[in-house]
Amino acid sequence: MTTYRIAEAAELLGVSDDTMRRWIDAGRIAADTDRSGGGRTVVAGDDLARLAEELADHPDRDRNRASAVSARNRLTGIVTKVVKDTVMAQVDLICGPYRMVSLMSAEAADELGLEPGVRAIVSVKSTNVVVERP
Repeated sequence: MTTYRIAEAAELLGVSDDTMRRWIDAGRIAADTDRSGGGRTVVAGDDLARLAEELADHPDRDRNRASAVSARNRLTGIVTKVVKDTVMAQVDLICGPYRMVSLMSAEAADELGLEPGVRAIVSVKSTNVVVERP
C-alpha cells in the first residue's frame, strides 16, 4: 500500500501541512503511524486519492491559478482513477487544484504501476498529457 507523509500529501493536494493536520484531526482523512521506521504520521494513498477527488469537485476550489501555469509545466499529483481495457487506459490525476486526464496504452499504465493513490508527474504541452513516475 502506498502511503504519504503529511508534507507529501499536502503538496499533492496543494494545501499547507497545517491544513492537512487539521483535516486529520477533524477526521476528514485517516492517518496512521509509519511502522517501517521513524514513527512519522502517514496517510494511505487510496484515502488521499478519495480526498483529492472530493476537493476537485468542491465548488469553492481555486480555479484561477490555472492561468498562471505554462503549457510546458510538469505537475506532481496523485492518481485518482485508472480505467483500462485490453489496449488503452484512462488515467485521472489531481495535481494541486487541477484535474488532469491522460490516455495511454494499457501496457504503459501497467509499466508505470499507475493505480489510485500513486504519486505521478504529468507533463503538459499543447493537447498532450504525459504521465511518469517520480
